[in-house]
Amino acid sequence: MDGNVKILLTNDDGIHAPGLRALAAAVREVGEIVIIAPDTERSAVGHAITTADPLRATEVRTDGELFGLAVSGTPADCVKIAISALLPERPDLVISGINQGPNTGMNVIYSGTVSAATEATMLGVPALAVSLDSFTSREFGPAAAFAARLARLVLERGIPEGILLNVNVPAVPAGDITGVRVTCQGAARFREEFHKRVDPRGRAYWWLGGELMETEEGDGTDSAALREGAISITPLHYDMTSYRCLEEIGRLVVDMEAI
Repeated sequence: MDGNVKILLTNDDGIHAPGLRALAAAVREVGEIVIIAPDTERSAVGHAITTADPLRATEVRTDGELFGLAVSGTPADCVKIAISALLPERPDLVISGINQGPNTGMNVIYSGTVSAATEATMLGVPALAVSLDSFTSREFGPAAAFAARLARLVLERGIPEGILLNVNVPAVPAGDITGVRVTCQGAARFREEFHKRVDPRGRAYWWLGGELMETEEGDGTDSAALREGAISITPLHYDMTSYRCLEEIGRLVVDMEAI
């Protein structure tokens, strides 16, 4: 790959997350990387951006070498400030991840990982969001290796304008991965449970928990691919217009005006 290729790496698990470090180690073989990520975990913040407070960027070093910049904001903030203010030139690619846990189904709406890639796409930069299908496994090697391979291909061939690729990798050894599938976003979601507690001063508070609910989906969805040991690649776009409903809603408005 051309040594002039610039790749921005970010995430929502924070700049010290092992998934980001595994991604950086693999993608260095593809091009010059710059890491700009949240200073602490910002999971499930969606596409939030910071408007009421200043953003600060602090150098993070490993063994005396610059690892990246930690930003006091959200994943979308990181991409915005990187492209608009911190980098001398626009990156050729943005990769967000590797997330600890899958980003499938309805949960992509909440995902800071996906939102960082979405922000890059909105700013006209091709982007990947990469997640590992486990909240506990630290075996990021297969996901990192696949991200590097996909990055090479995307840099060579491009992605349709306005599209990001949401990648979910099963948490199994590389030899057990059954293939790669292009999928649609499924309907899986978390079943939320709010656990009530009382603090030492007697005030109630609630802690959000829950579990991932799998739906009865056929082949072709992101969750189905993961269940069968395959890597899922879902093309997403930020235009949330329901084009198939435009005509129906148009008739509704006409009927409403006739009343």
